[in-house]
Amino acid sequence: MRIRVLGSAAGGGFPQWNCGCPNCRGVREAVIAATPRTQESVAVSADGEAWFLLNASPEIRQQIESFPPLHPRRPRHSPIQGIVLTNGDLDHCLGLLSLRESHPLVVYATERVRRGFTEGNVLYRTLQRFSEQVTWRDLKPGREDALLRQDGAPSGLALEAVALPGKLPIHLEGQAPPDPEDNIGLRLREVRTGRVLAYLPAVAAVTGAVREALEGADCVFFDGTFWSSDELPALALGPKRAEEMAHLPVGGPGGSLEALAGLGASRRILIHVNNTNPLLRDDSPERAAARARGWEVARDGMDIDL
Repeated sequence: MRIRVLGSAAGGGFPQWNCGCPNCRGVREAVIAATPRTQESVAVSADGEAWFLLNASPEIRQQIESFPPLHPRRPRHSPIQGIVLTNGDLDHCLGLLSLRESHPLVVYATERVRRGFTEGNVLYRTLQRFSEQVTWRDLKPGREDALLRQDGAPSGLALEAVALPGKLPIHLEGQAPPDPEDNIGLRLREVRTGRVLAYLPAVAAVTGAVREALEGADCVFFDGTFWSSDELPALALGPKRAEEMAHLPVGGPGGSLEALAGLGASRRILIHVNNTNPLLRDDSPERAAARARGWEVARDGMDIDL
């Protein structure tokens, strides 16, 4: 399985357009050891020819252009065979609206995420310009489905959705009660080798279901949004703690570094990193602490071969 990190930051990217926190100011002024990042999206393939995107960030055009295997090979063509959505947050699905140029799309999502994106969304009409412009394929937690090429042929990958503790997207809060299908993780299995990628970019707590999703994975991408619970309040950037935003902090007692100690995956990578997170600094004590526990921090352009 080939994996390419197209984007590794949380919503807003790094630096964030309206943020003057020490991280954002420092990377703009080139006075800290840090690299800009676009919003989270990952491409996966079993054969290097047919690719699937995990989430569609607002920077999807830039991300496609940054990776030649995703470039068209004919006058009208795309190697992207499908897009898998882990939830309905705008930083995960807004890129779909940038793929409106009369090209058929296949989107894998839970019914809840599909409805949240399509119903009452006047902009969705841009993806209804011709019959079957978008084909939605339903994901059900606990069920493994084959990922298919657009022509129906097998891609060599199978996908299982895993319900994760999370929350509704901000724009849908108050519209419906929470549901287990609002936020999912993914287990992608390469059929030929049996190798498994566990992809969990938004996790509110380490539950039994989370541990089960990570069990036996060869490579893990895990929620790295915030280092500490009070990261935003401490910087006077907002009143909410990490847990109130449905993200388990990486550091501190009960954080993911502690909770996932002993995880057996050979590659363990933190992704969806918020612009305020000290993990973004290459030389920070927090980065060193994560590295000491065997964790890497995702960066745009990272390649992994399983």
